[in-house]
Amino acid sequence: GIYTEPGLGLGHRRLAILDLSAAGHQPLFNAEGTVAVVYNGEIYNYRELRAELEGRGYRFRSDCDTEVIVHAWSAWGADCVHRFRGMFAFAVWDREGETLFLARDRLGIKPLHYALLSDGRLLFASELKAVVDHPDFPRDLDPEAVEDYFAFGYVPDPRTIFRRARKLAPGQRLTVRRGQRVPEPETYWDLTFEPGAAGGDPEGELIERLDEAVRMRQVADVPLGAFLSGGVDSSAVVAMMARNAREPVQTSSISFGDKAFNEASYAEQVARRYSTDHAVREVSPDDFDLVDRLAGLYDEPFADSSAMPTYRVCELARSRVTVALSGDGGDETFAGYRRYRWYLQEEKVRRLLPGPLRQPVFGALGTLYPKLNRAPRYLRAKATFQSLALDPLDGYLDSLSVVKAPQRALIYSDRFRSELAGYTATEVLRGHAANAPDHPLLRVQYLDLKTYLPGDILTKVDRASMAHSLEVRVPVLDHHLVEWAAGLPAGLKMHRGEGKAVFKRSLRPYLADDILYRRKMGFAVPLAAWFRGPLRDHVRAALLGPELLDTGLFDPDGVRRLVDEHQSGKWDHSAPIWSLLMFAGFQRRYLETGA
Repeated sequence: GIYTEPGLGLGHRRLAILDLSAAGHQPLFNAEGTVAVVYNGEIYNYRELRAELEGRGYRFRSDCDTEVIVHAWSAWGADCVHRFRGMFAFAVWDREGETLFLARDRLGIKPLHYALLSDGRLLFASELKAVVDHPDFPRDLDPEAVEDYFAFGYVPDPRTIFRRARKLAPGQRLTVRRGQRVPEPETYWDLTFEPGAAGGDPEGELIERLDEAVRMRQVADVPLGAFLSGGVDSSAVVAMMARNAREPVQTSSISFGDKAFNEASYAEQVARRYSTDHAVREVSPDDFDLVDRLAGLYDEPFADSSAMPTYRVCELARSRVTVALSGDGGDETFAGYRRYRWYLQEEKVRRLLPGPLRQPVFGALGTLYPKLNRAPRYLRAKATFQSLALDPLDGYLDSLSVVKAPQRALIYSDRFRSELAGYTATEVLRGHAANAPDHPLLRVQYLDLKTYLPGDILTKVDRASMAHSLEVRVPVLDHHLVEWAAGLPAGLKMHRGEGKAVFKRSLRPYLADDILYRRKMGFAVPLAAWFRGPLRDHVRAALLGPELLDTGLFDPDGVRRLVDEHQSGKWDHSAPIWSLLMFAGFQRRYLETGA
């Protein structure tokens, strides 16, 4: 639907989930025609809110959650966001107050982009492409966003790759009144990690809270299922769904030919235990067709190669259901990443040795120690020495960087380094660290909740699922569950080097130990082999040709060295090459063709 009036235009394309009738079409107005909403997401407690609003005299014409937002705005104004439990990005237009109100959910599950043009017009949309498409939008790149991209593999909120466009960050709202200057967004929610959540039975309470979060997300008027990778998080969600479902849960997973990365047998084990209606599709390790398609899907450079299998599992799920539940968020909420364990160990060393002593000692060791990529992990100490020479935030960024700082220095041109004026991507972490807890584990959990979770994990799934008209719901990121988990003692999350300790213990009655305690695999794409084999010529043409190098951002000799060293087998530079390849694809789509 489209609605326009002088100075305002609202448009929406609906994926109907609740109340499939025309009453739920958007833009949706109140009965008086004074308040309208365009909205993406789900408000899971909409029935309770509807009953409360009806008690205050508001009348409903539909049975969808969208209409709750309209009346919640009338009842509570900007504070209506505190009442919503769910995932959402929405815009409310209040004609009487001549006010536009934008809001994004607490964890950033749903995206919202905006831009202020030079003449004062405000553009906003779920996808960046809708903003960039405006004929008056300037497509100048933000140099700091380019540095952020090559460090993180995505552009962290609130930046976008373009100077004039921004993302509304998770837990933010923006109120714009006609004739007044557009203010800075306001943060209405943040995670505090205040202690006190652990009672006498944290495992039992965790299951109760997870079960409630899953049940809320099983409400739909369309077919509903789940992703099932065979990992802890998706298996936990399926186990809770099976407890509440009257019919077999429809589960979807993909398999790989390489046994080292194939979790299909574990997914099958969970599917058998809970008698799910399980579908598996084997993904070719040579799925080249998606390489160029991803640039159009993500609208800005995005270097997580697992976007490719994520796209395929969404494609499989959509052939069976319209809504799928996912286990995303478990690692951030319950401290499951291996890098957390390494960071805690490094922090112990940093606290024992003062910086003036630690930096030269470990800096020298990091330089002298050989790079042993093929050796057992305990012998690969070069990266650890290099990280210990850095301050905690620089060290943490180094542990998760797609293109390490020395590689970025190698590929950047002198002109681009001058444009950066000393800026480094660590500033993103420093900005968030000012509000982070002091405990090292809780600190990096907070940093990931602000950066990696919304910028990579949730972005990856949202774009891949929406490309197939599939809604993905994430019960582990129910904000009540996340707030409760944040208050747990750090020792319940990371215990003797085991991440997600309390989460795994709580699930032992529901999942076998070989599901809970095996090494995490994840979605793997054989980039190193691709770039030396079937995509060898494609890489050289894309990265060493004039299209990329004429931007002035990159040093031709540095990029060539990176490609040559990888294709000769000397080093594995697949991650930076993939990052450059995705940047080149973005450039072709948005900077050259104007598409």
